[in-house]
Amino acid sequence: QVQLVESGGGLVQAGDSLRLSCAASGRTRSTYVMGWFRQFPGKEREFVAAISWSGGTRYADSMKGRVTISRANAENTVYLQMNSLKPEDTAVYYCAAIVRPYNIVATTPTPYDYWGQGTQVTVSS
Repeated sequence: QVQLVESGGGLVQAGDSLRLSCAASGRTRSTYVMGWFRQFPGKEREFVAAISWSGGTRYADSMKGRVTISRANAENTVYLQMNSLKPEDTAVYYCAAIVRPYNIVATTPTPYDYWGQGTQVTVSS
């Protein structure tokens, strides 16, 4: 079993920045790919960013230029720096991990093995 715990969400104003963190713990030797998704009310989860063990990254076009994903492998932790936040970024943000050898920086939810509980990000105008 693997646990993913997100932190760093909250209420901010448009134009502000937030840094989300996600720590993985439990029965895993390594988290091969870690990703961030977000979910709007009544919508499916959508991809935000993902990073491989070696540092390869993928970003959603809607977030490119405003977010940076990074990771600390020794701590099995991934970060999502979000800048210039907009009210339409308001959503629940989820961390996810692939804990088996995987050669693709996955941008869809299906390959991810574990998910965090989510952290709310609210951006006021």
